[in-house]
Amino acid sequence: MSRPDIGRLIRPKSIALIGASAWTDAVAAGNRAIGYQGEIWRVHPTKPSTDTTTFYRSVMDLPGAPDSAFVAVPNHEVAGVAGGLARRGGGGFVCFSSGFSEVPGEKGVQLTRELEQAAAALPFFGPNCYGFVNFFDGVAMMPDQIVGARANRGVAIICQSGTIALTLTYNRRSLPLGYVFSVGNQTRLAVEDLIEILCDDPRVTAFGLYLEGLKDPERFAHAAELARRAGKPIAMIKSGRTEMAARTAHTHTGALTGADSVFEAYCRAIGVARCDTLSTLCETLKLFHLRGPLAGNKLLILGASGGDMAMTADVSRELAIDFAPLPQSSAGALRDLLGSRVTVANPLDIHTYLWFDPPALKKVFGEIFRAGYDAAGFMLDCPPPEQADTSSFDAVIDAYIAAAQGSATQVALLSSLPETMSESVRVRCLAGGVAPLQGQREALEAMALAGGVGARWRDGAGVSLHRMRVGTGLGRSLTEHDGKQRLAHHGVTIPRGMLASPEAAAQAAAQLGFPVVMKASAADLEHKSEVGGVALNIRSIEEAQAAVERLSRLAPSLLVEEMLSDGVAEILVGVTLDPQFGQVLVVGSGGILTEVMKDSSLLLPPWDEKCVRRALEQLSAAQLIKGFRGKPAGDMDALVALILNVARFAEDHIESLIELDVNPIIVRPRGRGACAVDCVIRLRESS
Repeated sequence: MSRPDIGRLIRPKSIALIGASAWTDAVAAGNRAIGYQGEIWRVHPTKPSTDTTTFYRSVMDLPGAPDSAFVAVPNHEVAGVAGGLARRGGGGFVCFSSGFSEVPGEKGVQLTRELEQAAAALPFFGPNCYGFVNFFDGVAMMPDQIVGARANRGVAIICQSGTIALTLTYNRRSLPLGYVFSVGNQTRLAVEDLIEILCDDPRVTAFGLYLEGLKDPERFAHAAELARRAGKPIAMIKSGRTEMAARTAHTHTGALTGADSVFEAYCRAIGVARCDTLSTLCETLKLFHLRGPLAGNKLLILGASGGDMAMTADVSRELAIDFAPLPQSSAGALRDLLGSRVTVANPLDIHTYLWFDPPALKKVFGEIFRAGYDAAGFMLDCPPPEQADTSSFDAVIDAYIAAAQGSATQVALLSSLPETMSESVRVRCLAGGVAPLQGQREALEAMALAGGVGARWRDGAGVSLHRMRVGTGLGRSLTEHDGKQRLAHHGVTIPRGMLASPEAAAQAAAQLGFPVVMKASAADLEHKSEVGGVALNIRSIEEAQAAVERLSRLAPSLLVEEMLSDGVAEILVGVTLDPQFGQVLVVGSGGILTEVMKDSSLLLPPWDEKCVRRALEQLSAAQLIKGFRGKPAGDMDALVALILNVARFAEDHIESLIELDVNPIIVRPRGRGACAVDCVIRLRESS
């Protein structure tokens, strides 16, 4: 796929401001503020020229072809302006005008078609777009006040909201900004285009995104992969953490998946940090800007306050952070440096015994940076420099920055409150390769997210979505017996059993050997236990006959199976079909705890042993599989193999599978395997 050439559009030597004077005046003022050095031409059909400003009547009257244009005319005039820019040989434009595909009705759609046709091959942002700021080259194509410093290196911000793009330029967190883009309707230039193009700009260090939705998940994943190869990580906010629109969940699997949970799994799979707030986005991007993702989530946090360290542990309790103990050699060296009154732990309260001895503190910091952590953070809140003497704080910070030079560990300075880290401190940290992270919660979230991205990059990020190519036909449920037989054909272990009539069921139980399970068997009995359709632990012919009498009222056939009594854990595995991302594999705690605990992981393809094993290890049930309180360990290898066989069944039935739920899988002691004892499968019938 050829990439659009946006070089002239975003790095123009000449600019045309076309239309409504209030908005175009603001763009002109913004360019003056940022120090734009090129030509600025004004276009308005009636406004008279002045001694200082010439107004041309049309694009065709301009003295040259503008590299970049800002279009703020009524929506019905936009196509004509775009056509004029194309004929004149322009480099592209920002379509500030609104009333296109973002509004309901055919009129907006028609105006969008006319714009696309008139623009020909010209790249453009929008419509309904606030424009962009290029802090590298000093260009401001945004109709608002421009705040921010010119940069040699920095992150690229790309937003589907003009207001949020502008808000990020107002940050007081010293986030180095290189580009800020608002993409509007993304009719011609989309988020994915900008990521792919800017991967080649050596000045861009990372990408920060605000999204309301994805146009093409596969294309976005490709762009994320290009960014990974270029060493430019992505942090994003996606709004809309809500369940997908109405749908019927026939299975536990369906109940555990929703639009946002699947998107979360998608971000993990492609190695993108998903943030909740603009504050966390900024802090994550500072880490990414300096040295990219963390190598992993093994962190050490230190400070001169026991309260700070206690809060650090509390705030981090739900974050993916590993506060691993210090290695014995490092712990010994720190005890020698800090003295016997300091307890060496992680998080580490170093106290203030060495506060006025920066050279000694530098040795402490150096020992920590050599301890093998993926990142180390020093928590310190400073008084406002305009109201207090900060010299002792500055000396400690300078020692910290000096010790960080050449460290293999990524180093950060953290403040509990965003406002207790002054601009001068932030600037010194950035110059010394130390990430200045403001706000305890967002700083720790940023470090956890950066560690997650690093781990995913190390393992190999990416997805290969399984999306159905056709979608016609009604859904039907298979009987449990039919579903299990189909799974068995794909290598899934199922219990010994047989389908029998009520008259033959008791004898079938005796033939299998007690104890057995009996189940009413019919396609419309998806949740048999809820209607009394299951009889467990049947141990005699008399119990079997009594079960037959009850169950035969529910279904014309009975499924008789061996009763497994040696399970160490119950696991759920399922596959559901997401409208945007296709097949999603769900692995979770099974049995009656599935929806109570909601202990599950969602995985997008490709599915392999490594990703399945990692998902299982994240479950609470993993403790049972490993052997809990003296009980035998479960057969993890057999469980992983069974799950992969279920996934292979789903992949082989991509055009017909609506939903699949295998729950529970009984995990037996190591060496005895794992067995799928119940399933629900819904397939699409051809119409």
